[in-house]
Amino acid sequence: MAQDYNPQCSDCLCCSHPTVLVRNSPTVPEENNPNNYALNLTRLQTPSLSVSQQDCQTDSIYTSSSVSCVSEDLHDLKHTLLEIEKAMLGPDPDETANYPLADAGNKWMQMMEIVAGGLKQTLLACARAVADGDNDMTSLLMIELGQMVSVYGEPLQRLGAYMLEGLVARHASSGSFIYNSLKCKEPPPGSDLLSYMRIIYELCPYIKFAYLSANGTIMEAMRGENHIHIIDFQIAQGTQWMGLIQSLGALPGGPPHLKITGIDDPANAYARGGDLSIVGQRLSQIAESCKVHLDFHPVEVPACEVQIEHLGVKQGEAVAVNFILQLHHIPDESVDVVNHRDRILRMVKSLSPKVVTILEQESNTNTAPFFQRFAETLDYYNAMFESIDVTLPRENKERTRVEQHCLAKEIVNVIACEGAERVERHEPFGKWRSRLSMAGFSSIPLSPTIHTSVRSLLLKYHRNYRCEERAGALFLGWKNRDLVVSSAWK
Repeated sequence: MAQDYNPQCSDCLCCSHPTVLVRNSPTVPEENNPNNYALNLTRLQTPSLSVSQQDCQTDSIYTSSSVSCVSEDLHDLKHTLLEIEKAMLGPDPDETANYPLADAGNKWMQMMEIVAGGLKQTLLACARAVADGDNDMTSLLMIELGQMVSVYGEPLQRLGAYMLEGLVARHASSGSFIYNSLKCKEPPPGSDLLSYMRIIYELCPYIKFAYLSANGTIMEAMRGENHIHIIDFQIAQGTQWMGLIQSLGALPGGPPHLKITGIDDPANAYARGGDLSIVGQRLSQIAESCKVHLDFHPVEVPACEVQIEHLGVKQGEAVAVNFILQLHHIPDESVDVVNHRDRILRMVKSLSPKVVTILEQESNTNTAPFFQRFAETLDYYNAMFESIDVTLPRENKERTRVEQHCLAKEIVNVIACEGAERVERHEPFGKWRSRLSMAGFSSIPLSPTIHTSVRSLLLKYHRNYRCEERAGALFLGWKNRDLVVSSAWK
């Protein structure tokens, strides 16, 4: 999900990963022909090396930094190609000469019954075969799926193309070897990435919902304060704070002193075209025009490496901390014994902030076993693709590229990667609530004013979008599927 674009700021670039949710997310390469993401029989005979992967360090519009996963050894690459071909086409006839014909016939009949159930059933069956190590059934189902998916088709067909990419990558290699065995292209040029972010910003309400709810909550929490310090754990282009600066400048009695600490992985400089000084200059220009005194404090380190001394909090400052589609990229106890996810939350609590604003995807992919993770991803992103489908024609090339660069990278990472290389580790709101409570936080209900503003925003979009308040948080979803959750804490 793409997240950092302001239509009034033509200079903005987006970095990973919303994700709908895209700030830091794995990069999905673009082919000359976008339809190459749908595996067909020709492609199965000459395996594609365009499978989306991602570097261990990612950029949160989202997004992940550029990826270079080229095998350094030509012999290894050739061997990998042969392995992929074998995985996709099955063993050579000479190798199967002694296979019982009855067993092969049974596999074929099972496969035909599965395919008759439709695309969703076939995707799930293929994922189950991969999870169970059933190579014969996996190969048969992958060939059939290659004829069922298309990036120009219905939402499930488009999603299926990217999920099949993830399955192929996972089946052809395993764990950390995926990065070394598949060739990944660089992300699109910055100007193209900006264009994709603009499109998804306008197509879907998710990022506007995030900014509206977070900024409204911060404004209410900071009422009457003279020195405000906002710490943004994924500043990206800084677009979120343009509107807040304007609101502060319009306050009766004059604006308060504002300090913004912007955190971002230095690997994300590509998306901006430079370091965080670019963001500071942009925000300073807006602040000057609104007569707001602004201090910008750049912190160019990955979020999981932030220490309290990086933040520069001073006595007398009213602190607000902002996490937009960022916390799920910070590794937890299932990845690293240090458990940076909970460490960061405890560190933030030690600052005694007036408010902490959080937006996260409502999905459960962090510690779920592979098959359950696959099924959850299928359900979640099917709703996302449906919400895009009502806005842009299916044959629209811009829609295809938006899905490739803003959504497919997340999908492939969830399916194909494990360990530290799987950076898309979403947790449901209930789990975040437990983590925050253990860190000492209490929930702050979002005000009726924010509810009203969100409902007014959704009037501009399709009627299938819905927003509900539950457990003090706002859930934004498509039909009966929750997609993102906005909450506030202190």
